[in-house]
Amino acid sequence: MYPPAGSIWIFQIIFLGLFIVPAIFFLITLQNTLKVISPENRKIPPSNVWLLSIPFFGFFWQFIIVDKIAQSIAAECVKLNLPVKDNKPTYNIGLVWNICFILSMVPVIKGLLSLVAMIAWIIYWVKVNNYKKLIITNQDNYLVDAEKIFFMEIRLLMKIANLRPNCSSKSGKGNLLLW
Repeated sequence: MYPPAGSIWIFQIIFLGLFIVPAIFFLITLQNTLKVISPENRKIPPSNVWLLSIPFFGFFWQFIIVDKIAQSIAAECVKLNLPVKDNKPTYNIGLVWNICFILSMVPVIKGLLSLVAMIAWIIYWVKVNNYKKLIITNQDNYLVDAEKIFFMEIRLLMKIANLRPNCSSKSGKGNLLLW
């Protein structure tokens, strides 16, 4: 028995709304997170997150993406002097999502692990988005620290200049500061 022809469109719209649209917004979040991270700290180009949408390849690629995003976030947090609890933030929950998603294809445990995978996916998505917001709000930390270092070096040079004796030049036209 097949459903009536008109109801197929309803199922397709429901499928689109429940799976495809959130997946697109998820990939946009991952891409935007990588865009916010400075290029020297990115472990993967932002556009590579879209490779997750390739059937079958995405199953393998999701492990790479979770790892590279975690490394990128960690490197950016170090650069911005942000305290991070884990060496690779978002990695553990991302790994739980990946493993549960793959194992949810096993018929015997499909129902339970599908639910766990969906919950882990949402938590991972929220964590990545929170780190993106944290990085955006603290991007000025790096510049402030660079300015602090610059002014500390200027003060140090001024102290050194005041401590060094002035010597007369051979031409007798004033004093030269010898370095």
